[in-house]
Amino acid sequence: MARKAICVGINKFAHYPQFTLNGCVNDARDMAALCKGLLGFKASEVTVLVDAQATKAAIMAQLKAALAEAKAGRLSYILFSWSSHGTQMTDRSGDEPDGMDEAFVPHDIAEKAGDWDPAHIITDDEFHDLFQQLPAAVLLEVYLDTCHSGTGLRGAEFGLHAPRARYVAPPGGQGPVKQKAVRGFALARAAEAPATHQILWSGCKANQTSADAYFNGRYSGAFTYYFVKTMTATHNKLSRKAVLTQMRAAMKGKFAQVPQLESNASNRNTAVAL
Repeated sequence: MARKAICVGINKFAHYPQFTLNGCVNDARDMAALCKGLLGFKASEVTVLVDAQATKAAIMAQLKAALAEAKAGRLSYILFSWSSHGTQMTDRSGDEPDGMDEAFVPHDIAEKAGDWDPAHIITDDEFHDLFQQLPAAVLLEVYLDTCHSGTGLRGAEFGLHAPRARYVAPPGGQGPVKQKAVRGFALARAAEAPATHQILWSGCKANQTSADAYFNGRYSGAFTYYFVKTMTATHNKLSRKAVLTQMRAAMKGKFAQVPQLESNASNRNTAVAL
């Protein structure tokens, strides 16, 4: 049965040149190369959306198309990687105790009425509602190289190429607000049990930021760089849990972020895309 990979990376933002990042496009392309190489995806099964291609409409269209294929029984596995800024916006559904939703920044992010424009930002609730429609037989694996918090990163030792946090504060001086746990990329709300067929990798803990950093002459997200490096070095022979352990060890003392893996024990103890 077919698989689908959707790899998103956004360095440039149409209305906010000050938000510019350096490594997100490389992240998307590196994840796509990993899929087509080590993970054995066909080229036709991998879609890459970068910069101006990665509008909210385009990203959601790709995800909805994959969902339709999954519902039709034509997909067994969906891999979704996202490298960009994270942010927060006013909760419109009433499910957030602090009144703020986690949100993810596409190329066309824009403001409206003192907040982010819902037509040009993707909230965790939107991803939740979409991903909850996936059939239980379809495995969803999400890689989130962004952050939901505004705390700083160490990085003075990097000089000119000091890591930059992948976070932008919401409009109107609202935040960052009280920290809370990354909720499984909205794969499950607090009252719901985590789905056994959904896996989240995230670049950092809830009170940390994910770094846009410089490695060997090019920029990448620290999480994506060490994930691809570990997977390639070990030929995908390790379990997800073992990959995470090696990544954490390699990043310790270099970056003030600790990658996370959310899933059940069975998925944690098997290899990626198997």
